[in-house]
Amino acid sequence: MSTTAATVTAATVGAAVVPGAARKRATRPAGTPRWAELAARATVWSTVPSGLWRLALGIGVPVGFSGELSAALDPLVPGWGTAYLVALSGLAEFAAFLTMGLVRPWGEVVPSWIPLIGGRTVRPLAAVVPAALGSAVLTFVGMSSLFGGWATELSDPDAPQGLAAVVMTLCYLPMLAWGPLVAAVTFAYARRTLGRRR
Repeated sequence: MSTTAATVTAATVGAAVVPGAARKRATRPAGTPRWAELAARATVWSTVPSGLWRLALGIGVPVGFSGELSAALDPLVPGWGTAYLVALSGLAEFAAFLTMGLVRPWGEVVPSWIPLIGGRTVRPLAAVVPAALGSAVLTFVGMSSLFGGWATELSDPDAPQGLAAVVMTLCYLPMLAWGPLVAAVTFAYARRTLGRRR
Protein backbone atom coordinates (compact mmCIF):
# COMPACT_ATOMS: atom_id res chain seq x y z
CA MET A 1 0.00 0.00 0.00
CA SER A 2 1.43 3.38 -0.98
CA THR A 3 1.93 6.22 1.52
CA THR A 4 -0.76 8.26 -0.22
CA ALA A 5 -3.27 5.39 -0.04
CA ALA A 6 -2.44 4.82 3.62
CA THR A 7 -2.94 8.52 4.34
CA VAL A 8 -6.29 8.56 2.51
CA THR A 9 -7.42 5.40 4.32
CA ALA A 10 -6.41 6.84 7.71
CA ALA A 11 -8.18 10.11 6.92
CA THR A 12 -11.31 8.23 5.84
CA VAL A 13 -11.31 6.10 9.00
CA GLY A 14 -10.65 9.19 11.12
CA ALA A 15 -13.52 11.03 9.45
CA ALA A 16 -15.83 8.09 10.14
CA VAL A 17 -14.79 7.87 13.79
CA VAL A 18 -14.66 11.54 14.77
CA PRO A 19 -18.24 12.53 13.79
CA GLY A 20 -19.60 9.65 15.88
CA ALA A 21 -17.50 10.72 18.85
CA ALA A 22 -18.51 14.34 18.31
CA ARG A 23 -22.16 13.27 18.14
CA LYS A 24 -21.82 11.45 21.47
CA ARG A 25 -20.30 14.51 23.09
CA ALA A 26 -23.01 16.71 21.62
CA THR A 27 -25.80 14.73 23.24
CA ARG A 28 -24.76 15.85 26.71
CA PRO A 29 -23.22 19.31 27.21
CA ALA A 30 -19.83 19.45 28.91
CA GLY A 31 -20.17 19.55 32.66
CA THR A 32 -23.51 17.72 32.73
CA PRO A 33 -23.29 14.98 35.36
CA ARG A 34 -24.30 11.47 34.25
CA TRP A 35 -26.79 11.29 37.16
CA ALA A 36 -28.60 14.38 35.83
CA GLU A 37 -29.06 12.75 32.44
CA LEU A 38 -30.38 9.58 34.08
CA ALA A 39 -32.75 11.66 36.23
CA ALA A 40 -34.02 13.50 33.14
CA ARG A 41 -34.67 10.20 31.38
CA ALA A 42 -36.46 8.87 34.47
CA THR A 43 -38.62 12.02 34.41
CA VAL A 44 -39.80 11.19 30.90
CA TRP A 45 -40.65 7.63 31.92
CA SER A 46 -42.41 8.68 35.15
CA THR A 47 -45.49 9.85 33.22
CA VAL A 48 -45.80 6.88 30.86
CA PRO A 49 -47.71 4.39 33.08
CA SER A 50 -50.41 6.90 34.05
CA GLY A 51 -50.67 8.00 30.42
CA LEU A 52 -51.21 4.40 29.31
CA TRP A 53 -53.84 3.95 32.04
CA ARG A 54 -55.69 7.07 30.84
CA LEU A 55 -55.49 5.87 27.23
CA ALA A 56 -56.98 2.53 28.27
CA LEU A 57 -59.81 4.39 30.00
CA GLY A 58 -60.21 6.57 26.90
CA ILE A 59 -60.70 3.66 24.51
CA GLY A 60 -63.26 2.05 26.77
CA VAL A 61 -61.24 -0.57 28.65
CA PRO A 62 -63.06 -1.23 31.95
CA VAL A 63 -60.68 0.10 34.61
CA GLY A 64 -62.92 -0.43 37.63
CA PHE A 65 -65.28 2.54 37.87
CA SER A 66 -68.82 1.66 38.83
CA GLY A 67 -72.13 3.27 39.81
CA GLU A 68 -72.49 6.99 39.18
CA LEU A 69 -68.85 7.43 38.12
CA SER A 70 -69.22 4.73 35.49
CA ALA A 71 -72.55 6.20 34.32
CA ALA A 72 -70.91 9.64 34.00
CA LEU A 73 -68.02 8.20 31.96
CA ASP A 74 -70.10 5.99 29.65
CA PRO A 75 -71.28 8.75 27.27
CA LEU A 76 -67.79 10.32 27.19
CA VAL A 77 -65.50 7.36 26.56
CA PRO A 78 -64.97 6.37 23.92
CA GLY A 79 -65.89 9.78 22.51
CA TRP A 80 -65.04 13.37 23.46
CA GLY A 81 -63.61 12.15 26.75
CA THR A 82 -61.12 10.08 24.76
CA ALA A 83 -59.79 13.20 23.03
CA TYR A 84 -59.42 14.89 26.43
CA LEU A 85 -57.58 11.91 27.94
CA VAL A 86 -55.26 11.60 24.92
CA ALA A 87 -54.52 15.34 25.06
CA LEU A 88 -53.89 15.20 28.82
CA SER A 89 -51.53 12.25 28.46
CA GLY A 90 -49.72 13.92 25.55
CA LEU A 91 -49.37 17.19 27.46
CA ALA A 92 -47.96 15.40 30.53
CA GLU A 93 -45.48 13.50 28.39
CA PHE A 94 -44.45 16.67 26.52
CA ALA A 95 -43.93 18.54 29.81
CA ALA A 96 -41.85 15.66 31.16
CA PHE A 97 -39.83 15.55 27.91
CA LEU A 98 -38.93 19.23 28.27
CA THR A 99 -36.75 18.17 31.22
CA MET A 100 -34.41 16.60 28.64
CA GLY A 101 -33.59 20.14 27.49
CA LEU A 102 -31.77 20.64 30.77
CA VAL A 103 -29.27 17.93 29.81
CA ARG A 104 -29.11 18.49 26.03
CA PRO A 105 -27.55 21.18 23.85
CA TRP A 106 -31.00 22.47 22.83
CA GLY A 107 -31.44 23.59 26.43
CA GLU A 108 -28.54 25.99 25.98
CA VAL A 109 -28.91 27.06 22.33
CA VAL A 110 -32.32 27.16 20.62
CA PRO A 111 -32.32 24.74 17.64
CA SER A 112 -31.82 26.57 14.34
CA TRP A 113 -35.03 25.18 12.81
CA ILE A 114 -37.21 27.14 15.26
CA PRO A 115 -38.42 30.34 13.55
CA LEU A 116 -37.35 33.75 14.88
CA ILE A 117 -35.33 32.53 17.86
CA GLY A 118 -33.38 29.63 16.33
CA GLY A 119 -29.66 29.74 17.09
CA ARG A 120 -29.99 32.08 20.07
CA THR A 121 -28.44 31.25 23.41
CA VAL A 122 -30.95 30.27 26.08
CA ARG A 123 -30.63 32.49 29.11
CA PRO A 124 -30.17 30.12 32.06
CA LEU A 125 -32.88 31.75 34.18
CA ALA A 126 -35.36 31.38 31.31
CA ALA A 127 -35.03 27.63 31.81
CA VAL A 128 -34.29 27.48 35.56
CA VAL A 129 -37.24 29.57 36.80
CA PRO A 130 -40.03 27.67 34.95
CA ALA A 131 -38.40 24.32 35.72
CA ALA A 132 -38.06 25.17 39.43
CA LEU A 133 -41.66 26.39 39.63
CA GLY A 134 -42.86 23.31 37.77
CA SER A 135 -40.96 20.99 40.09
CA ALA A 136 -42.40 22.79 43.14
CA VAL A 137 -45.98 22.44 41.84
CA LEU A 138 -45.48 18.80 40.85
CA THR A 139 -43.91 17.97 44.21
CA PHE A 140 -46.75 19.70 46.07
CA VAL A 141 -49.40 17.83 44.05
CA GLY A 142 -47.55 14.55 44.54
CA MET A 143 -47.20 15.02 48.29
CA SER A 144 -50.86 16.06 48.59
CA SER A 145 -51.86 12.86 46.84
CA LEU A 146 -49.49 10.76 48.91
CA PHE A 147 -50.69 12.16 52.22
CA GLY A 148 -54.43 11.77 51.92
CA GLY A 149 -55.66 12.83 48.51
CA TRP A 150 -55.28 9.46 46.80
CA ALA A 151 -56.83 7.55 49.70
CA THR A 152 -59.78 9.96 49.71
CA GLU A 153 -60.34 9.40 45.98
CA LEU A 154 -60.21 5.62 46.37
CA SER A 155 -62.60 5.71 49.36
CA ASP A 156 -65.42 6.61 46.94
CA PRO A 157 -67.42 3.37 46.55
CA ASP A 158 -67.68 3.98 42.79
CA ALA A 159 -63.90 4.31 42.40
CA PRO A 160 -61.87 1.29 41.30
CA GLN A 161 -61.60 -1.33 44.04
CA GLY A 162 -59.44 -4.40 44.62
CA LEU A 163 -57.09 -5.31 41.76
CA ALA A 164 -58.33 -2.38 39.62
CA ALA A 165 -57.38 0.03 42.43
CA VAL A 166 -53.95 -1.59 42.75
CA VAL A 167 -53.34 -1.30 38.99
CA MET A 168 -54.44 2.35 38.94
CA THR A 169 -52.28 3.16 41.97
CA LEU A 170 -49.22 1.45 40.47
CA CYS A 171 -49.73 3.39 37.23
CA TYR A 172 -49.85 6.73 39.03
CA LEU A 173 -47.17 5.96 41.65
CA PRO A 174 -44.16 6.87 39.42
CA MET A 175 -45.56 10.39 39.08
CA LEU A 176 -44.59 11.02 42.72
CA ALA A 177 -40.98 11.11 41.51
CA TRP A 178 -41.71 13.63 38.73
CA GLY A 179 -41.34 16.82 40.81
CA PRO A 180 -38.23 15.77 42.76
CA LEU A 181 -36.55 14.50 39.57
CA VAL A 182 -37.18 17.81 37.79
CA ALA A 183 -35.81 19.64 40.85
CA ALA A 184 -32.60 17.58 40.77
CA VAL A 185 -32.07 18.08 37.03
CA THR A 186 -32.83 21.80 37.38
CA PHE A 187 -30.24 22.08 40.15
CA ALA A 188 -27.60 20.44 37.93
CA TYR A 189 -28.51 22.72 35.00
CA ALA A 190 -28.42 25.86 37.15
CA ARG A 191 -25.10 24.91 38.70
CA ARG A 192 -23.59 24.28 35.28
CA THR A 193 -25.01 27.23 33.34
CA LEU A 194 -25.16 29.94 35.98
CA GLY A 195 -21.64 29.08 37.08
CA ARG A 196 -20.33 29.93 33.59
CA ARG A 197 -21.70 33.46 33.82
CA ARG A 198 -19.61 34.41 36.87
